[in-house]
Amino acid sequence: METLLSPSALLTPLRGSKKPPPAAVSCKSTVSCSLKKQTPGAVDWRGDGDNGSWASFLHHGLAAAALSLALTLSPAPAPAVASEYDVLNDGPPADTYVVDDAGVLSRVTKSDVKRLARDLEARKNIRINFVTVRKLTSKADAFEYADQVLEKWYPTVEDGSNKGIVVLVTSQKEGAITGGPDFVKAVGDAILDATVSENLPVLATDEKYNEAIYSTAQRLVAAIDGLPDPGGPAFQESKRESNYKSKQETEEKRGQFTLVVGGLLVIAFVVPMAQYYAYISKK
Repeated sequence: METLLSPSALLTPLRGSKKPPPAAVSCKSTVSCSLKKQTPGAVDWRGDGDNGSWASFLHHGLAAAALSLALTLSPAPAPAVASEYDVLNDGPPADTYVVDDAGVLSRVTKSDVKRLARDLEARKNIRINFVTVRKLTSKADAFEYADQVLEKWYPTVEDGSNKGIVVLVTSQKEGAITGGPDFVKAVGDAILDATVSENLPVLATDEKYNEAIYSTAQRLVAAIDGLPDPGGPAFQESKRESNYKSKQETEEKRGQFTLVVGGLLVIAFVVPMAQYYAYISKK
């Protein structure tokens, strides 16, 4: 079976394909058409020529360099740090006896404090919790915050009677100790006052936070056990050196400076004169 196709059918486009009609060129005359004359010196910056390619490359390179510099200079996101409110809401530590919110205690210190506190609680039924925080915003000082921690963790007198709280605030370089009636009676007011005024603030001032916490634990445990007081560090006020010279040092330096300048002036005038005199004498 043969199918005859007319020549006109061969020239007809297939269905679904639309061939755009040729654009009509409007010419006003046989020579001049509606073509826009390119201005001499104008440069096409679209990237399809030589000038456009290197300009586009330079543009992308500068953008990448600016982005890299911004990422490098941008500050790193601050790590999430628990606040004083988190310490209150989390409650007392179950087994560690230490809440190091400030992150200043070493693993060895935490282990040693845990050993002392656990042994004390097993023998005397008195529990001491140690808390470190960076700064306080809700309370004026460490004493108010320590009382707040005690009341939050142990709401009733029965729960908090044999509990003690030691708080160390690293930014303020101060500490506080509070507790229930049984704890205060077992330690004694003298040791409590001495520990708060010696161990915690003195060592915290020198940023010896591990020693501040561990020496406080040793002193409290010794007092509860009826042992001799190991004592605390003595506060040594460092002599602050002035960054300016005294009047006597200034006068001495001024005299030396005058001599040096005078000597240089003499040399500057005498040496050329001597050379000139020698030159004249030879003639």
